[in-house]
Amino acid sequence: MTEVLFADTKEGIQPAIRDIFRHFGGAGSLLKSSGDVYLKVNAVDLKEYSYTDPEVIREVILCFKKGGAKNVYVIENCTQGNFTRLVFKATGIERVCRDTGAIPVYLDETGAVPLWLEGLQSFIDISSFVYERLICEKGQNLYVSVPKLKTHSMSQITLSIKNQFGFVHQESRIDDHNFRLHQKFADIYRYIQPDFTIIDGIIATNHGHYIARKNSAECIIPMNCLIGSRDALACDTVGAAFLGFNIDDVLHLKLSSETGIGKSDLERITIVNKYLFEERKQNLTCELLDKFPPELVILRGGERCCKEGCRRNTETVVEVLYNDHEGSGDFTILMGKGIDSEAVRGLAGPVHIAGSCAIQDYGQELLKRLGRKNVTMSRGCNNLAETVHGLCKHMGVNPLKLGGLNPVRSLAALVTARIKGTKAIIPPLFS
Repeated sequence: MTEVLFADTKEGIQPAIRDIFRHFGGAGSLLKSSGDVYLKVNAVDLKEYSYTDPEVIREVILCFKKGGAKNVYVIENCTQGNFTRLVFKATGIERVCRDTGAIPVYLDETGAVPLWLEGLQSFIDISSFVYERLICEKGQNLYVSVPKLKTHSMSQITLSIKNQFGFVHQESRIDDHNFRLHQKFADIYRYIQPDFTIIDGIIATNHGHYIARKNSAECIIPMNCLIGSRDALACDTVGAAFLGFNIDDVLHLKLSSETGIGKSDLERITIVNKYLFEERKQNLTCELLDKFPPELVILRGGERCCKEGCRRNTETVVEVLYNDHEGSGDFTILMGKGIDSEAVRGLAGPVHIAGSCAIQDYGQELLKRLGRKNVTMSRGCNNLAETVHGLCKHMGVNPLKLGGLNPVRSLAALVTARIKGTKAIIPPLFS
């Protein structure tokens, strides 16, 4: 039977990490011939509650160091609209690497390798570092996924299989960030699977993965545990159930189970310390709170308005800018295909057009009628940099305030990232 273990963090993160590794034979027993360890953390953004707890990362690194690891690499390519060097600096992950001797790898600053995805029948660009170390040299190097326990407004949950989306360069994340997104995750999983997974379940997020601080009381749920397994799919399946989702609720888990790689049947998975699972299990939702500016008008298409792309991507940013940055909402958002043409003809004020479907139908008409100063667009299915730029402009929010650091330090980090060749898609700093 495949095992998934729950470890209680109420007595501390360090003993919980040690309990997990001890149960599976010790951190040293997991090492491969190179002695190198690659930790894929979830550092999607510097937004509070969105990233793997740095102290969990610290203790995982220290366990592997004590177990004889030669090098421990901490790797990530954060979300569009940001760059990983800044996220590591702002969240404290950079400091953890410095303190422990781990090596941070900013995947957005690495080369690109095309990878053919069979299910999607298309190429994506992944990090050359990942391709070389975790695909070509998979038999030599240990790959450990350390995601955070979160619901997700576009993918229902985000655990170890979703965590691998960080291997993809940002430009390649825009296409298919729609109803095809789950297939993309499953296709990547066919190529690469973690050798070990530890889910940071100290807290869970309700109502999506990107929580407005103002709404944290409704959205942050203490869970006080870590979840570990050699089987990433089994770990995700149990993690999903812990949040209140079954595999049929989460399409990328269902598609991944069809690969035959890993276990997804709860009847065939042994949950060690099951009492923790049973006493702390929740029934959460991936749906947003929809706390938007009252004056904001959103025109959604009736034929296609994918939650996995232009809809929830845009609405998540609106919710944060409104609740945490006092953004105003005196404008209109168009998204999806099949928008009511009469409603569009009646528009007179500023407009943000989210996604290529709506741009194709109404972009030129609105530019001609309202002028470029009043119309912003986010091309593709989830161009987060253009989304942030457009919404900050219409909502009156300075994008520099989203950086989490002193603006001078943020700019210095950006200059360094540019010199190092970052492929991150960053919005204009001034709206």
